[in-house]
Amino acid sequence: MDYAALFLVFFVGIVIFYGIIVIHDIPYEIAVHRNHPHQDALHVAGRVSLFTLHVLWPFLWIWATLYREDRGWGFKHQTESSHSELAQLTQEVETLKAELNIIKQSLKTVEEQ
Repeated sequence: MDYAALFLVFFVGIVIFYGIIVIHDIPYEIAVHRNHPHQDALHVAGRVSLFTLHVLWPFLWIWATLYREDRGWGFKHQTESSHSELAQLTQEVETLKAELNIIKQSLKTVEEQ
């Protein structure tokens, strides 16, 4: 009976030890599934979190779930609209420059007369 209890103590200890490691690898697994660009950093930070009394782990979970391969960090739509707005504003500036040059030429002709 003593050997069975000793075996059970060691078995439970090993299961808890590896269970904690597996739980700390969850953000890394999320990163791998989402093809996150910082997978290695998340993996190392998960292991470091074991030594910092799990303080980093919730932040790693958030970091891993922020990125998705189909939309990146979530700013893709805003960036595309910003590019189209920038192109439109650039075109308007060029039009205004052309109109300003026409006005300057008109003023020169008026001054010469």
